[in-house]
Amino acid sequence: MSMRFKFMSRRALLGGALAAAAIPLTARGQEGRDPANQEPTDVRIRIGFNKLTLTATLYDNPTARDLASLLPLDLKIEDYGRNEKIVHLPRKLTEEGSGPFGNEQPGDLCYFKPWGNLALFYADYRWDGLIRLGRFDNGFEPLLVRGEYPVRIERI
Repeated sequence: MSMRFKFMSRRALLGGALAAAAIPLTARGQEGRDPANQEPTDVRIRIGFNKLTLTATLYDNPTARDLASLLPLDLKIEDYGRNEKIVHLPRKLTEEGSGPFGNEQPGDLCYFKPWGNLALFYADYRWDGLIRLGRFDNGFEPLLVRGEYPVRIERI
């Protein structure tokens, strides 16, 4: 192999690596905003069921904004597994706010893309297939009450 070919291969390899590193930057919104933004907004919601109330602060991402546009909603909340309650929405939300996130923890309010439902977590979970919409403001104890109930979700 000639020295020139080795040099060209290294140059091509370096160029390819730089291009691959830039791909996540192009996935951001038109204004340079990350569509999977995890920054809180001033948009708060109330979730009420079984004479219990939770409040949550929504994050600044397209999926959370889409949820807010549907409010108020009168639906059903039910247990799913041993770590969450779910609420089936009347339609699927935009998935523009999708992307991996870390620090999953109880108290997260998420959207499960495959089924189009809200996931309200009160125990540990993994983010696969989820878009985080926000966090509960003052704990998640009402979610520990087992059962299926009518639920009202509204903006406050």
